[in-house]
Amino acid sequence: MSEAHCLASQRNRSVQGSFKPPRAPRVRSGFAQRLIHHRMINIEDFAKVEVRIGKIISAEKVEGSEKLLKLSVDLGEASPRQILSGIAKAVPEPESLVGKMVPIVSNLEPRQMMGMESQGMMLCADNGVPVLLHPASEVPPGSIVK
Repeated sequence: MSEAHCLASQRNRSVQGSFKPPRAPRVRSGFAQRLIHHRMINIEDFAKVEVRIGKIISAEKVEGSEKLLKLSVDLGEASPRQILSGIAKAVPEPESLVGKMVPIVSNLEPRQMMGMESQGMMLCADNGVPVLLHPASEVPPGSIVK
């Protein structure tokens, strides 16, 4: 082996040995893990999603479910919407949500869960348990999130 080849090989080993790639964030939930491998969407697809800030008027546990809360949310419309959200384990006292402002996907088709209709989806962060998101300052119910 030539001297130049040996030096290049030695240099590569020392560089490779000192390089440590950044650690990926730890993902705890299966749902969040699936999101990592999602498909990219274009801006037109993203523009179809309408997110509005809603004010929670009432919150209660859904009988027969460990995960679901039934929320009544003011989105600045003629009447409040019923939103079913899987945050019950993260919110032991549902009444503590009353008056909170939260982001809601407002243009989802209604969905039946536990015999009730959900008329939107509350957005949360996922840290193994749902983490509620709130605007940094008060905004009117129905404000569009851009």
